[in-house]
Amino acid sequence: MSAAAAPPPALYPFAIEPLERELIWGGEALARRYGKHGAKPGARIGESWECYDGNAVANGAYAGKTVAELRAVLGRDFTGRADPAQAFPLLTKLIDAREALSVQVHPDDAYARRVEGRPNGKTECWYVLEADPGASIVLGWERDTSRGEYLERVRTGALDELLRRVPVGAGDAFYLPAGTLHAIGAGIVLFETQQTSDLTYRIYDYDRPGPDGKPRELNVEKAADVLDFRKSSAGPLEPLAYELDGLKRSALVADANFIVERVEFGAIAGGIDLEGMPLVVQALSAPLELEARGEMLRLQPYQSAIVPAAFDVVLVRGDAKAEAGPGVFLTAAPPADREALDRRFGRAAVSQARSTNFSAQF
Repeated sequence: MSAAAAPPPALYPFAIEPLERELIWGGEALARRYGKHGAKPGARIGESWECYDGNAVANGAYAGKTVAELRAVLGRDFTGRADPAQAFPLLTKLIDAREALSVQVHPDDAYARRVEGRPNGKTECWYVLEADPGASIVLGWERDTSRGEYLERVRTGALDELLRRVPVGAGDAFYLPAGTLHAIGAGIVLFETQQTSDLTYRIYDYDRPGPDGKPRELNVEKAADVLDFRKSSAGPLEPLAYELDGLKRSALVADANFIVERVEFGAIAGGIDLEGMPLVVQALSAPLELEARGEMLRLQPYQSAIVPAAFDVVLVRGDAKAEAGPGVFLTAAPPADREALDRRFGRAAVSQARSTNFSAQF
């Protein structure tokens, strides 16, 4: 008679090892101020993929397993209502744009499935951590245009005068649904939350050579298929501040793919209801402690974690071993359903008018 299989290790909050990417437009901020060291000294780290399907767990019994492996082993205890057979639904990044990124656009889910054979496109959002004086982003068009005018201006090199530039500052949040023309400008460090996808259609890249010395590939025609050619009025979002379960929270972005919030914490623990979905936690400049059913995790500044969906609540407090005072962290999670945010605001006694005004931005 064969011995019974050992039960799997108990769940706990997972600290995640970042995946750091050296890119031609990256700088030294992520290594110098955000604890990301890169593969070699002096590397120009453009992106640190904080929570991603291919990232590994850094702590506990599951250390070394990737997020993808957690999905396979833990199933819905990890992913909640999200399909564990599919890639983890969110990808979060720290981005250091020492130089401007390419002008680009991402396809929506329907185009990604029909043309690229991928499960989804890419909607994303940004929370600005640092911005040099005068820094700006490209966000949409200055006026209505058309596919024909766009293609002609790309051909003649006259696209720039149609690009709409928006000044940015630390603390600004921006929403970029699929189809939005955009580019991160030089001198900006930000936190990005996106659908898990690498589908990017570059339109203009300042004639920069790639690692092979040749100009990077452009995707002008595919971009034309998915671009929204209407004039844009988008700018920094208006967050919705509220208090719930001992924490001061600000909803920054909320759509069908993710809810992103800024949360303040102190020495006394406050709680976050996971609402049946996994929660990504991004520590900022102060360390913090996470506790779920007695399982503890200390996050250092700019470290990330995923709290499995099976936990009803995660408690958050300042790190007792640190002398830091009140701090701030960011959360990102896929919503359980269309009413998830309304239920949350209802528990916090947010008025219908405030809730409606916030949701109208998406």
